[in-house]
This record gives sequence, C-alpha cells and structure tokens, in this order.
Amino acid sequence: MLGGIEIPHHAGLMGHSDADVVLHALMDALLGALALGDIGVHFPNTDDGYRDADSTELTGRVMELVQSRGYVVNNIDITVLAEAPKLMPYREAMSKRIAHLVGCEVGQVSLKATTMEGMGFVGRREGMAAMAVATLRVREG
Repeated sequence: MLGGIEIPHHAGLMGHSDADVVLHALMDALLGALALGDIGVHFPNTDDGYRDADSTELTGRVMELVQSRGYVVNNIDITVLAEAPKLMPYREAMSKRIAHLVGCEVGQVSLKATTMEGMGFVGRREGMAAMAVATLRVREG
C-alpha cells in the first residue's frame, strides 16, 4: 500500500500497521503542522490495537484532529524515495486518493518520487522512505 492504493509488486513493506510510508509521512506532516507530535505518539507500535491498521483509517483520525481545531488542508507536498516500484504510473491515482482522504482538491497535492542512485538502504532496495510537508489554513465560516 502506498498513498492509500495497492501497488502491485513482488516485494512489500513490513511494519506494525500496513506500512504505507506515504500516508505515514503525510500524517506526521499534518500532526506536525498542529504541533501534536507524530504518529508514534497517537498510534504507537507498542499497542497491538494498531497491528495491521489501515493507514487510510488512521489518516481519517488525524484529519479529525485537523478539523476539530478549525483547520483545513491548504497544500501537501510528498516526496517518495524508492528504487522500485516505479511510481509514475500510479501518481495520479495516489494523488486523487490522498486529496480525497484529506478533503482537498487534487491540485493541492504534490506527489513526487526519486531514487537514491544506489546509495543507502533505499538504494540497496532494502526499503523506501517518504517525506511530506503539509500546510493548513483556518477553515472559513
């Protein structure tokens, strides 16, 4: 699972939840914009209640925090670091899914992917990483 959609590939990611690194980075960015810590604070991997959790559901819970504080998503910028799979064929579907999850327009979601040119654990194809920045604005009305 990446960006809330299933990406067909012979290898997958291991994690306490569904290991969707894209949504995990997004949730951390949203929580950071609210100064509420990170997903480890809200959904600790020491709590078996989050084992195999669906990251789209966790994103919904983070969005409840965003909305309860009177904010909406302004923009999202996500960069995925991975050697494989190639994400360009899935970029539009991922952007649409993310926009739906956070209640914004697709044009407010920037999603990019890059490789590490063989360097580090990402370059050795031992895993992948994602970084995200989210800006919020006060909900009108």
